[in-house]
Amino acid sequence: MSRYRIGESAQTYTDPVTAHMIAGIAVFGVIAGVGFVIAGLRGRQRWMVFWGGGLVLSSLAYLGFRLFAGGG
Repeated sequence: MSRYRIGESAQTYTDPVTAHMIAGIAVFGVIAGVGFVIAGLRGRQRWMVFWGGGLVLSSLAYLGFRLFAGGG
């Protein structure tokens, strides 16, 4: 039993508009993450520094993958 119908495949983000929208979200994630890190350091909130740093790292990882591993 297959998950997809005959002749149908998994959805991929090959549409340029969709791919650019996701990249824009990743860029926004970097900016927001840096803001969270700064706010967390000023407010002495370690959880905010942790989550902001994670957001920055994951967004940069996506952008790096997209830039270097193909994906346009």
